Amino acid sequence: MSLRPWRDIIRRPSRQIMVGTVPVGGDAPVTVQTMTNTPTPDIRATIDQIRRCEEAGVDIIRVSCPDVESTAALKQIVRGSRVPIVADIHFHYKRALEAADAGAACLRINPGNIGSSERVAEVVRAAKANGCSIRIGVNGGSLERDLLEKYGEPCPDALVESALDHIKLLQDHDFHEYKVAVKASDLFLAVAAYQQLAEAVDCPLHLGITEAGGFVGGTVKSSIGIGSLLWYGIGDTIRVSLSAEPEDEVRVGFEILKALGIRNRGVRVVSCPSCARQGFDVIRTVQALEERLQHIRTPMSLSVLGCVVNGPGEARETDIGITGGGNGKHMVYLSGVTDHHVQDEGMIDHIVRLVEAKAAEIDAAEAAAAAQPVPAVAAA
Repeated sequence: MSLRPWRDIIRRPSRQIMVGTVPVGGDAPVTVQTMTNTPTPDIRATIDQIRRCEEAGVDIIRVSCPDVESTAALKQIVRGSRVPIVADIHFHYKRALEAADAGAACLRINPGNIGSSERVAEVVRAAKANGCSIRIGVNGGSLERDLLEKYGEPCPDALVESALDHIKLLQDHDFHEYKVAVKASDLFLAVAAYQQLAEAVDCPLHLGITEAGGFVGGTVKSSIGIGSLLWYGIGDTIRVSLSAEPEDEVRVGFEILKALGIRNRGVRVVSCPSCARQGFDVIRTVQALEERLQHIRTPMSLSVLGCVVNGPGEARETDIGITGGGNGKHMVYLSGVTDHHVQDEGMIDHIVRLVEAKAAEIDAAEAAAAAQPVPAVAAA
């Protein structure tokens, strides 16, 4: 048993597939995905957007391929990306064939939507020949007509039945490198469907609350839905669907994982809601620090507390902390210990330098540990 069993998450066992060089499922880290929103034939704009998402930490990125112009551009986009590309195929099976040949690491396609069994067989052959995995994407807003007639409305049973139908089409062609999503804009529906599907299959699950909304509302819905599933141990890769820039989706995705202790990347900020006791402008300070520390990838913690009520206690638990004091003079904590004071003027620049130095120290220590020779095992 761990020291803090109330924080333990028992992850659902799933088999592992590969999306390019990135493992999904099994004991692999939960990955973060997003999707470009530039016109795919605009190769420069699409690669530039992918680069911004890579800087934000994206693991896998999806590109829409609705037409032949898009799949023609895909080969250059794949070459320009440092992360695996998922080709989003709508209905036309030929786009899937073209995308596989262009180097897509994964095809997002619903086998039942592309026509005959022979067309499914062609897509499977292309996927196998090019080392592509497939993501089945069931959506509450586009359920098959027969399922809507059977169930009367989108419901967990309907979403899961749709997913199982699509899975069977792939399995009938001896294809098993797939992951599945059962998304809905209703987070109750999505969570219930994922819970039911998790009991029925052993493949990796791609989590998302689709059409979640704008940055604030969509973040809240996604955090509740995706977060609760991850807390249950369900989910191997996630996409936070927001009416916002793709790099913002990536940042929110990582914040969800960080909050649950599933993956740590960059600075975890602990800050107070601010009140009349604050010794400095907490809100503007945190906004500035979050913006200026986006380049830090090393996992570490920073507490920003406006006064001494909770400040010292929080600072003792973080790598770097600052607690507001009187007359514009604030206490800085390093590794939980009071270290020095800082004035209002230049405080943000000072904290940024401290964080950068701590990140470099952590990175150097990890590199030195990795370079240590493994002790030889004594012969019996």
